Amino acid sequence: MSPETFVDILSDALWLIILIVSVVIVPSLLIGLVVSIFQAATSINEQTLSFLPRLIVTLLALMFGGHWLTQTLMDYTQKLYLSIPSVVG
Repeated sequence: MSPETFVDILSDALWLIILIVSVVIVPSLLIGLVVSIFQAATSINEQTLSFLPRLIVTLLALMFGGHWLTQTLMDYTQKLYLSIPSVVG
C-alpha cells in the first residue's frame, strides 16, 4: 500500500467521523447556547435546565438521523471492502 493510498483512506475516514459526530453534536451545542442565554438573562442557575434540553435534542438527533448515519457508515465500509483488491494488488 502506498502512502498516498493510506492518506486517502485516512482522510475519508476522518471526514466521515467529523460528519457523523457533527450531526449529533451541533444541535446539542445550539440548544446549549440558547439555554445559556436564557439562564443568563433570567439569572436562573439550575444545572438540570441546561442538561435536559441538550439530552433530549441529542436523542432526537440520533432518532431522526440514525438511519442516515448508519447508512453512511455502511456505504463507507462497503466502499472500503470493495477497494481492497485495488489497494493490495
